[in-house]
Amino acid sequence: MNLFRPKLQHMILLAWKRLQMVLQRRGLCTKREWRVKQVTKSNLSQTLESLKPQISQSDFVAVSLQRTGSVSAPWHRVFPFDTPQTAYSKARFAADKFQVFQFAVCPFSVRPSKVVAYPYNFHLFPRDELNIGMPSYSFSCQTSYLTSMAREGISYLSRVQESAANAAIGNPIPSNNVKTSSSTPSVADTVFMGRIKSRVKHWKNACGDSSTRMEDVLSKFMRKLILGSEQYGSRPSINLDVSSEHQVQLVLEVLAEFDDLVALLIPSKGGGTQAVRVILTSSEEDKDLLKRELQDLEEEQRKKVCGFREVIDLISASQKPVVSHNSLNDFAFIHSKFLAPLPPNMDEFMCSLRMVFPYVLDVNHLMKEIGPLKKVTNLSAAASCLKRRFFVPIDMEIPQEASNEDKIHGQNVLRISHLLANLCSILKITPEMIQSDGGHLASALEGYANIFYPHSSSTEDLIDGDVRVWTDDARKVSSEDLVFIWGLSGKMSAGPLKRLLQGSHSVFSGEFDVRMVDRSCAIVVFWKSGLSQAFLESISSNGISGRLRKMVSEGLKAAGYETYEKACKLGFWEADLADSMDKALEEPDHCSDYDSETKPSSGPSQIYWSRDSIINLDEL
Repeated sequence: MNLFRPKLQHMILLAWKRLQMVLQRRGLCTKREWRVKQVTKSNLSQTLESLKPQISQSDFVAVSLQRTGSVSAPWHRVFPFDTPQTAYSKARFAADKFQVFQFAVCPFSVRPSKVVAYPYNFHLFPRDELNIGMPSYSFSCQTSYLTSMAREGISYLSRVQESAANAAIGNPIPSNNVKTSSSTPSVADTVFMGRIKSRVKHWKNACGDSSTRMEDVLSKFMRKLILGSEQYGSRPSINLDVSSEHQVQLVLEVLAEFDDLVALLIPSKGGGTQAVRVILTSSEEDKDLLKRELQDLEEEQRKKVCGFREVIDLISASQKPVVSHNSLNDFAFIHSKFLAPLPPNMDEFMCSLRMVFPYVLDVNHLMKEIGPLKKVTNLSAAASCLKRRFFVPIDMEIPQEASNEDKIHGQNVLRISHLLANLCSILKITPEMIQSDGGHLASALEGYANIFYPHSSSTEDLIDGDVRVWTDDARKVSSEDLVFIWGLSGKMSAGPLKRLLQGSHSVFSGEFDVRMVDRSCAIVVFWKSGLSQAFLESISSNGISGRLRKMVSEGLKAAGYETYEKACKLGFWEADLADSMDKALEEPDHCSDYDSETKPSSGPSQIYWSRDSIINLDEL
């Protein structure tokens, strides 16, 4: 049987090459030919016109972000021993500090033996075009590219920033919603509505009085001054001042009695409404024409204000499943830059995000279902592993035309699209199973949706607070059995440190492991429950002796996992973890923000520890 295996493999390889040639003749793209349409502010409007129908007709939308930086220090990366909350705290810090300068979007559909994709790569730059005050960000990129970003990048505002900008600019807002109160109006409300109605009638009569047309300039000016009349384009208008939102509704109730009036709300700079502008139309056709003009003006202003965020709004409105790689970091940036400031904890973040993107798929979690891919963490390695171990004849079809320069940036979004199709094929999730009606995610993929913790494979893990390391020999351990130690003199690696601790105290006579978090701090896991607490009590007491006493006198410090959580949640992002741990120890435990917003209430987390998760300091 073994004699025929090389020959069989050779025959399969020849068949695969012939299939590739056939697919190329049919217009399909090989990986070398993948091109992504580059979008700057000069071709944004044209791109949006093409993108909208492509999103609505696709099965998925893949996204991939390029940032101006990722981490400021080695320990700011998400580690296997991080809980979902500490992982989120790290992602939140990065999203608040750095900026997105490229955002790749790819609506795609999975068909038998191919993926139909429409990739775009948007170049961004956060200009303060409306002078509303933009936050400052850190940039870790070449100066030449930064100059190009500033010149050609697309500006944007988050939804919260857009609301603030509209209030600051003071653009009138059309109002068609009249909330009629079912209760009997008060005497004050009745008097107010009567005055408004009388003033509007008097103004309308003056506008329709033909005798006023023969008045001289001074008389017209005095009449407008007394009546408060103005012109909105060619149409007469009047402003009615209000002091509360309740008065706004009363004014709108009065105006609803007139068929030829259109109301606009004039926002105040401090928020709310400062006046209602009333416009007089000449006929029902003129009224409809004015409403269309106002809608067009509102849409034009909205596009000017939100910029690239219109792409985010298109994806959200489609309710299509969004596919990414490393979804926690990507969507922390998306929420921070395009929606609103990030909430303090993971649960609020997930709830807020689901209101905009109901289904988020991370290809990392699909990869964990396939044995050879369990330890793979990047797209290139995943593609290489699939090519070596599996025969999945799925090609990429990119119908839209792209110029020769449109092939460098943003290709990760195509890799994500292609990888998802390959993974679904291997997991026996057919194109028919992927396609679903009514905007709902196919049931075959529901179990992989909305999992934002990198080391979790299901939503149940997030509920239990488990942290997983995807290796074959993972062992379960409580966060209460973890201790962080720092303050050691000189450079130290995990092996020598473990030998130094052995024999220094009775707690180290049993089984324990040591891993370096960064050059300044290590983490110790005790495999027997209770030993970590005994070690911490010994460190803080005066009853220690021998080698441990000498280590403490030389500066050794130790703290439990809750101190590490506290450092992350309170934002002590120093370059060395040791300095952050020192600051966390100095912070009083009754800190109100920590207790009310981020302190965990579910007790210690269960961590899956692996001997394979040694940190190589040469890579830091």
